[in-house]
Amino acid sequence: MLEQLRKAREEESGFTLIELLIVIVILGVLAGIVVFAVGGITDRGNVSACKSDVKNVEVASEAYFAKNGSYAANMPALVTARLLREVPSTTNGYTVTYDNTNGNVGANGLTGCPS
Repeated sequence: MLEQLRKAREEESGFTLIELLIVIVILGVLAGIVVFAVGGITDRGNVSACKSDVKNVEVASEAYFAKNGSYAANMPALVTARLLREVPSTTNGYTVTYDNTNGNVGANGLTGCPS
């Protein structure tokens, strides 16, 4: 009986410590690659959001000018005129700027966004 038990244990196969460590290292490297890849996607998303905000304010400004013959005094005036839903947020790493003398719109604080 003991002889059969020993023989059964010898035939069992399993992972060695080295094999497990190699798998853990490979998974760690893959996780690191994914983290850096996702970080780049987030940066591009912020630039796209900035460009979209600038374009929305430009279109609203031109619509205000077409309707009233002059540019709006500020961005909240575009919201009041119901040409913008809300003033663009400043918590995304950029600030949309508006010049009421000629309707110029730009952004500060984010590389790749129109200024």
